[in-house]
Amino acid sequence: MATGLLTRRMLDGSTWRRLLPDVYVYAGAFDIDDHRMWCAAVALNLPDSGAIGGPSAAYLWGVDLLPRRSPVHVVVPRGRRIRKHPWVSATYFTLAARDATRLFEMPVTSEVRTAFDLGRLLPRADALAAVDAFLHRRLLRVDQLIHYVDEHPGWPGISQLREIGGLADASCASPMESRLRLLLHDAGLPRPVPQFEIRTAQRYFVARVDFAYPPWRIAIEYEGDHHRERSVFRRDVRRYNALRAEGWLVLRFTADDVLRRSTQLIEEVRRAITERTSIG
Repeated sequence: MATGLLTRRMLDGSTWRRLLPDVYVYAGAFDIDDHRMWCAAVALNLPDSGAIGGPSAAYLWGVDLLPRRSPVHVVVPRGRRIRKHPWVSATYFTLAARDATRLFEMPVTSEVRTAFDLGRLLPRADALAAVDAFLHRRLLRVDQLIHYVDEHPGWPGISQLREIGGLADASCASPMESRLRLLLHDAGLPRPVPQFEIRTAQRYFVARVDFAYPPWRIAIEYEGDHHRERSVFRRDVRRYNALRAEGWLVLRFTADDVLRRSTQLIEEVRRAITERTSIG
């Protein structure tokens, strides 16, 4: 960034790109999809006690839930104002001192405060994915979040966050896994074991599956786009053959199943449980 020692004429040249009023970046470093760059630019204009918050704070903590080219979410103290701009989304609220810290030299809402805000204000499936991700990255523990929730009764969305706290699982490694687990929960199906290790009778490792129903030897796998790669596909074939040899039924689902074919997904899982129960 450069704002002080160069003349306005120099800054308006081809060497620099204007991000916000009086905030410029070296043209060679400009990337419109670099959310951290936009956070750093917006942070320069934040009033005292303001902070990067919400999904933008989560992004800086390593939890990326943002759609492409999302504005920077900030928390601005009541009574203060920040200049309106398409790249800025402001919430006006005075944060307690403990609710903000510094990350990458920027003021950012703390781990627990960020998870608290996302868990109560995002749509339910997104909220669970956010809290799961914070737990998975070991940015906080469930008991820390629950304690924080107990300290803020009556806040908007707090009932949703209490439910999310009971469903959250640090084992879930991706937002789609969180969504899939929530579908199973909402359908009234048994809670599967996440990241379950399957071994032979001699205790040799066979595979780790996304979810499992060990009593029925049913494995559930979420298949992201990386499974289309040739090397991954070949490894998957060997892996699923090994699981079948151990008597496991593997149900494989994609993003399309989770987001657009959820009814069929639930029926496939329920049917598999019914069939395996009758066999047993």
